[in-house]
Order: sequence, then C-alpha cells, then structure tokens
Amino acid sequence: MDNSTFRQARRSIEAHSLTVKQRLLVMALNAIPFLHALAIGIVACAPWTNWPQRIFMAMAVLYLLPAILARMVIMMFPIQHGAISLGTADFFKWWALLNLQIIFCRFPFFDEFLRLFPSAYSAWLRLWGSKIGRLVYWSPETRILDRSFLHIGDDVIFGAGVKLNPHVMIRNDNGQMELLLAPVKIGDRAIIGGYSLLTAGSEIPSDECSRAYLISPPFTKWQDGRRAKE
Repeated sequence: MDNSTFRQARRSIEAHSLTVKQRLLVMALNAIPFLHALAIGIVACAPWTNWPQRIFMAMAVLYLLPAILARMVIMMFPIQHGAISLGTADFFKWWALLNLQIIFCRFPFFDEFLRLFPSAYSAWLRLWGSKIGRLVYWSPETRILDRSFLHIGDDVIFGAGVKLNPHVMIRNDNGQMELLLAPVKIGDRAIIGGYSLLTAGSEIPSDECSRAYLISPPFTKWQDGRRAKE
C-alpha cells in the first residue's frame, strides 16, 4: 500500500460504520508514527550521551521498539484471521499494528538498509511475530505490510519489487467495508517472480516458481503456476 492508498484507506475507515468514539480511537492510533519519529529524534539528540551511543539508541528505538510492541500486542491480544468488521476489537488491534510499521512503509530505505546484513532482516521479521525460515533472499524493493503475518519457508527467493500484503479492505455482500487479514504463506525453496503482489491468505507451495507480475487475490492457493482448485 503506497502513501496515497494508505491515506484513502484511512479516510474510508474514518467515514464508514464507526461511532464518534471509534473514530477518535482511530485518530489516536494514527499518531503512533509521529510519536515513533519523535522518540527517535529525542534519543538521537540526547545531550547526556556521546554520538556513538546516540546512534545506537536511535537505531534501537527505530527498529526494535515497534517490533517488540507489536509482538506484545499479538501475544497478549491475539487477532483472528479472516473477515474482520470495522470497529471491532480485532480491527483496532490490527490498526495499531499497522501504524507501528508506517515509518518503514513511508521510508523503505530503512528496510533496505537492514537487508545489507546477512540474516538480519529475517531475524527482525521474526521479532515482529512472523515465521521466517533460513536463507531467505530478499531482493531489492521487496515491500512488506503487516510484518507480523508472514509464514515463509526455508531457501525462499523473492524477485525484485515483490509486494507482500497480508491485508486488504473490501466491501462485503451487504455493501459494508471489512478487513480481510491472514498470513501470506510460502513454502520451502519457492521462488516468487519479480513485481508480484501476494495479498491476504495467499499460499504458494514448496518448490513453486511463480511468474513475474503475479497478482494473487485474497485466499488464493497456487500450484504449478495456476490457481489450485478448492
């Protein structure tokens, strides 16, 4: 989800099926990215430490603080997978988790920087709560939302520009907005073609090599390059 799409989703969420109190809660949670950035700035400018310590603490606040908070939310308040109605407790848990990640969505450089160090990015995603196997290769411009909802096997290769989006917003049969949330699951030794988009609940089995520019609708399972029959 790019910045314009995120803003549209935010406006849509605030305008649909929410009471005044729920809208105020959404607005409060929207402040998380600003508070995160403010905390980084305060630590980076702390006058009582030297520059190496400031840099170390700022990096810890940037990368570790939101991941640890997200992990605590998931452990203390588990979120159901599937269709989630706006305004429910599970919806607000997810919205809080999403806002903990917004700084990385808006500034992908932070993800790319972490990928320079072998295994560091996979370990970071595990801290968020995702299940990540060994020797996963993250190509440049791989974009991830919902870092707590990935199930990635061993020796998986992501082509350039792949997007993993474990949530989507849709209208249900009654015309109401609802959230679809479920882990993206990729089996061992799978190769994901460049510039593909895998959405909520998408599953690609072990040893599969998907084509480039694959668009996977929610809860789609793939086999031999085709949608698997239910």
